[in-house]
Amino acid sequence: MARTDSKERMDMPRVKLSRESIKKSLQLFSFIGPNKWKFYLGMLFLVGTGATALAFPRLIGELLKAAEADWEQLMQWGWVLLGVFTAQTVFSYFRIYLFVDVTECMLEGVRKATYSNLVRLSMSYITQRRAGELSSRISADISQIQDTFTTNIAEFLRQFIIIVGGIVLLFLTSIKLAFAMLLIIPPLAVLTVIFGYFVRKKSRGVQDQVAESNTIVDETLQGIHNVKAFANEYFEIFRYGSSTAKVRRQAVQVGRLRAAFASFIIFGLFGGIVGLIFYGAYLKQQGLMEYGDLVQFMLYTVFVGGSIGGIAEQYNQIQKTLGATDRVLELLNEPAEAVDMDADTRNSYPRINGSFAFENIHFAYPSRLETPVLKGVSFSANAGEKIALVGQSGSGKTTIASLLLRFYDPQEGRILVDGKSVNEYQLTQLRSQMAIVPQDVVLFGGSIRENILYGKPEATEEEVIEAAKMANAWEFISQFPEGLNAIVGDRGIKLSGGQRQRIAIARAILKNPAILILDEATSSLDSQAEALVQEALEKLMRGRTSLVIAHRLSTIRNADRILVLQEGEIRESGTHEELITNEKGLYRRLNMMQSDIIPA
Repeated sequence: MARTDSKERMDMPRVKLSRESIKKSLQLFSFIGPNKWKFYLGMLFLVGTGATALAFPRLIGELLKAAEADWEQLMQWGWVLLGVFTAQTVFSYFRIYLFVDVTECMLEGVRKATYSNLVRLSMSYITQRRAGELSSRISADISQIQDTFTTNIAEFLRQFIIIVGGIVLLFLTSIKLAFAMLLIIPPLAVLTVIFGYFVRKKSRGVQDQVAESNTIVDETLQGIHNVKAFANEYFEIFRYGSSTAKVRRQAVQVGRLRAAFASFIIFGLFGGIVGLIFYGAYLKQQGLMEYGDLVQFMLYTVFVGGSIGGIAEQYNQIQKTLGATDRVLELLNEPAEAVDMDADTRNSYPRINGSFAFENIHFAYPSRLETPVLKGVSFSANAGEKIALVGQSGSGKTTIASLLLRFYDPQEGRILVDGKSVNEYQLTQLRSQMAIVPQDVVLFGGSIRENILYGKPEATEEEVIEAAKMANAWEFISQFPEGLNAIVGDRGIKLSGGQRQRIAIARAILKNPAILILDEATSSLDSQAEALVQEALEKLMRGRTSLVIAHRLSTIRNADRILVLQEGEIRESGTHEELITNEKGLYRRLNMMQSDIIPA
């Protein structure tokens, strides 16, 4: 996971450093709140660390001059140097501590606000983006911001202070040598940065190729049955061999570049410094410089050269942070659904009766507006009725359930609940009185108790056990040594499909909804598991308005009304007995196709 985050951060888009981008990023500072004084104090300590760093070469130069004078003068400069060294130690400690403290407080607020907005975003926004892309906003992007605010900004400013201050002090030390330094060191430092960036870029290409080779291994092992069944071992070996050959070729190219880079550093950068030392020694020999001034100058040259090389990398990181900030702010500022966050209000909503109606509903998903899914769908359900939806895949069954839950709003028509438009209800009020048991149940990775309590977090132990018993789940739960505390694993992987379905039913029972949606809840189960789940569903549906999306027609024979959908339209409506007698009807044809399950 760490390697994935690292690669994501490495590949982050960079944003040009401008007044507009900086102004936009300053929105993050609103999360600092009462800690602003710590930020300003940290900046003061930052200036202190830069100033004391610039004092070192001067003090060492004076120390060497004093060494040629007397012991007393040498001791005085020694104590001054110790004092400055101690001051920089204190400044550095408080600068780092304060920046980390302020940044972590700010990012705590950013993380909470971003996640809070993320889970309240509309389904139309979420479904048009990859889950990994959205989660990376909170992981990789915020980590990039964290590194920059705790380290990169401070280092950028400190190195900027050293470069400006160092150049000034170089001229004050020796004008001739300063001009020579500016002609040699900065260009070499810039070339070093550019060369180093090019080498790193090529190295990332090798890493990407290695990752591609590893992907081949993963795919082969995951699909090993297919590999052997099709006798394609030779093909996979050839594919992996070709990929590793590319790795070798690219790695050798990078090796040549690194060798050239090392040679450039030795001959260019170190050669430039040696040239300056030679010129400084010449000035010393001519009596134009003192030995202490020469050492002082060379130390300033090293400081300035190192800072020029380092500031480019800090600038690069700040550009990446501006890109990460843009992505976080986009998520943070995206309009979210009006979800009620107050627990007392959520528990005080008046209970709805459960009747609902669709009136001339036309709908297409926002990402595919040119492809209508529902075309003028109209039907109603009285409180307590069991309405079944049947039809081939893509006919619009699940879309009807999504519209009832207001995951999306129709482009035309209206949906009523208890005779009132769903738009007149507070969104939380509406969804809090509905429950869905899907075909593919996804459980959270905690305990069975936590997953059942998701339907009603404040429920008692007795209510949880009663819900589990009604869902035919208590029998297998009680057999676990941990009971309700048994961990279900990632997405419920430690439980069978039937067990997961019964946990989902127990969760729905605990919620006690007025409207129940069953989305092909038994279609993927074997006969024994289906019987247990179906029995639990019958208990769950008693006294509730139920919308049942059916794959197996045997499960809906007792529905009050069956709606047959085809290409987004309701083609037939009636009870099982009414529809089965229509010899040319779609329901009868579907029934005939399942004749091995349902005798015609």
